[in-house]
Amino acid sequence: MYKNKKILAFIPARGGSKGLPGKNIKILLDKPLIAWSIEQALRSSYIDRTVVSTDSPKIASIARRYGAQVPFLRPKKLATGKAKTIDVILHALRYLKDKKEDFDYIVLLEPTSPLRKIGDLDAAIKILINHDDIADSLISVGEIRLENPYIAKAIVNGYVKPLILEGPKKNFQRQQLPKTYFPYGVIYASKVEVLKKKRTFYHERAIPFFIERWQNYEIDDIYDFVCIESILKERLGKI
Repeated sequence: MYKNKKILAFIPARGGSKGLPGKNIKILLDKPLIAWSIEQALRSSYIDRTVVSTDSPKIASIARRYGAQVPFLRPKKLATGKAKTIDVILHALRYLKDKKEDFDYIVLLEPTSPLRKIGDLDAAIKILINHDDIADSLISVGEIRLENPYIAKAIVNGYVKPLILEGPKKNFQRQQLPKTYFPYGVIYASKVEVLKKKRTFYHERAIPFFIERWQNYEIDDIYDFVCIESILKERLGKI
C-alpha cells in the first residue's frame, strides 16, 4: 500500500506459447522465468497482493511455490493466442471483486520482461500515485536506437522504400533523429477504475517510466531468451 492506495500485482502466464514453448517456466539461470517477476513483486514495499493468472496447473504450482497467489485457473477462452491481455486482467478483477477484494491500482508485470532493476517497481508506483492529479496510468518505455522507425524500411513492389514517408530521408545521423520509444513489459500500472473504463493502459493520461538500454528486451523466442540470460549474468546484483 502507498498513500492508502491498495495495489495489486498481476502476472499473466498462459501455458501455450508458439514462439518458445513452455517459456513462462523455462529455467532462466537457476529459476523458472515466471519466478523472476513473482520475486520482484514480492520484494516491493507497496504491492499488497501478487496474483498469477494461468490456465496451466503446472504453472500454477510453480507460481505458488515462489510465493504468488493463484486463486483460480483461467478459462480456456482466455488462454488462446488470440485472447487479449485486457480481458484476462478484467476477468481477474471481477473474480477478486466477487471475493470482496478491491484494489485502487493494478501493476501488470509481464513474465517475459524480467529485467527490472531493484527499486523499479516502487519507483514507478510512487511516480504514478504522486501524479494522481495528472496521470491515470504509467508505461515502461525504452528508447529505440538502431531500429528507429525513421530508419526502418518497407518492401514496396519488390523495392526497398522508407517506412515513414515524412521526415528525414537522407544525409542524416542517427543522433539527429527524433527520439522514439518502445513499450516493454517491465511495468504497466493503472488506476483500476480507469483501466476498466478505458480497457487499455494507453490513453490521454498515460505517463512514461523510462528504463535503461539494457532493459530493452523481452522474451518471445530462443534468441531473446539467450540475450536476457546473458544480461542477467552481467547485471545480477542490480535485478
